[in-house]
This record gives sequence, structure tokens and C-alpha cells, in this order.
Amino acid sequence: MSIPSVSGDEEAVGFFLRDYLESLGWTVELQPVSENQNNVIAYLNDRPRVVLSTHLDTVPPFIAPSEDDEKIYGRGSCDAKGIIAAQITAAEELRKQGITDIGLLYTVEEERSSTGARAANRHPLAARCEFLVNGEPTDNDLATGSKGTFRLNILTEGKAAHSAYPEEGESAVEKLLDILRDVRATEFPNDDFFGATTVNIGTIEGGVALNVIPPRAAAGLAVRLTTPRAPVEAALEEIVGNRGRIEVLSCSEPVRMLAVEGFRQKAVRFTTDIPYLTNWGQPLLLGPGSILVAHTKDEFVLKKDLEEAVELYVNLVKNLLNGI
Repeated sequence: MSIPSVSGDEEAVGFFLRDYLESLGWTVELQPVSENQNNVIAYLNDRPRVVLSTHLDTVPPFIAPSEDDEKIYGRGSCDAKGIIAAQITAAEELRKQGITDIGLLYTVEEERSSTGARAANRHPLAARCEFLVNGEPTDNDLATGSKGTFRLNILTEGKAAHSAYPEEGESAVEKLLDILRDVRATEFPNDDFFGATTVNIGTIEGGVALNVIPPRAAAGLAVRLTTPRAPVEAALEEIVGNRGRIEVLSCSEPVRMLAVEGFRQKAVRFTTDIPYLTNWGQPLLLGPGSILVAHTKDEFVLKKDLEEAVELYVNLVKNLLNGI
């Protein structure tokens, strides 16, 4: 956690993990993703049947770690440096028990575009892996499903004019506001398992000056999908109509994951790298920490939850290797 690793700046923490895992006797590869970004892939033999995985990057800004008797604070404490620590500790415990059909996968850029996961999906080890245990803050519950995320911009155009003569122009901002009003009033598809589809209007921008009728405007939306993208996109296209246009940024659809008896279970609302790691076997999702404090200035993880996570990862991997 002391090594800054905001998305795009993961190189140093990747080097640290490579050196640390090699010192423990793991075979470690740095898989290039960009000029200064590398996934970290570690294994004990050439057929890791179960791989523990999470991401190296964090959201900004960097917040240095601190601790008290119960908690570890700082950026990445629960999302996802605490998870990395728990997974490596669990992997070492499994190794002590003679279990070597395991691996570790730590990706870059998860918080922005999952380019690290997309690269990892092309790695030859993926085809030999049977189960991928991904780590995100799930309160140490086994997540049996996660919502998808559809990211898009809505763009409108108008005609610039002097604001004293609005009839000479056409306001792109007013067009956009009308569209967003209709988006907010729309009921999108719900799902019995995943729940409600929700829309976050995350950014709005437009115009050139207070005294000018705005010729351009844009809004960025993140839709938490509970169904495939198609019906949601169709509804948005109908709303926008000829008033603007939609620019698709990215999409990952909802994912159902393996349920294992003996673990607390729930569905989660956030999206992970899992949709981009389809070649790594059957996905599972579990990790210490609360998503409600991830990405906040007060991010923390309970030490007792890290200890519990180690036990859960060990037991989960053994169940998977033993045929559940």
C-alpha cells in the first residue's frame, strides 16, 4: 500500500510483487500490457487448476497507509491490496499443505477499462485453469453474481448565438437536460436475481461561456446492468431519438458465478474483471472489506476480516480441487 499504484502507475508495485513472490519460490511472469504496465502472473507448476486473482491498481488519489488495533486505513486497504495480501498468505498456506496446483493473477487497469484482464485472457495458462477465484470487497461473502456495467456518453449539438438573442441559436444544454429528464423517468429492466437496473449520470459538461447559447453538451452515464445490454441500449436510443447521439464507451454484462455450499452468499451490484477473464475457467468472487468504503477517503479493512479471508480462500480452493 505504501507504493502508489493509481491506474496507469502500477509498474512499481508490479515489480515489488514479482520480487516478493520470487523470493518465496514462485515462478513469476510480468505480462506487458502497455509500455509501463504489467500484469503479474505466478505459479508453482505449469497447470494451476485454481488461480486467485485481483487487481493491482487503485482509484485516485493515493492515500498513505496507517493502522490501529482493529483496522488498516489508506488507498487500496480493501480494494484491493488487502485482498492481495490475503490471497498470497492463503496460497502459501496451501503450499505448506502440499497443494501446488494453484496460481496468482494480478491485473492492471481494472478501475478504468480492464485492459490488464483483456491481456491476461490471452495468456496460455488460462486454458489450463479450471477455476478463477477473483477478489473484490464482498464482506467475505461468496458472490454468486455481479451486475454488469454499460458506460456511454450522450452528446447533443446546437447552434451558438449571443445569449441576448436566444432565438438566433439552439441550446445543446437544454436538449441534453430534456433527454436526461426522460432517462431519469424511465423504468429500465429488472431481474429477479440481480435486482434493479440503475443509472448514474456521472458527468455533465457543455457550452463555451455564460454569454453564449451552448453549441455542444455531453453527459456520461454508467448503467448497472441486470439484463443483457441490448434492451437497455434500445431504450436509451429511443429516448435520445434525433435529439442527440449515443457514444458507447464500454460494456460488461451481468455474470452468474459458482455457488459453493458452506459459504455465506449474495449477489453484488458492482462489476469486476471477471467478464474479461472468460478463458480462466469457472469464476468465483470473494474478498475481505466493504465496497461501501472502497474508493472513499476513509477506506479501511478490518484486520480480523483479512484473517478470515485467508481461511476462506484456503477452504474454497481445497473444495474446488476436491470436486466441491
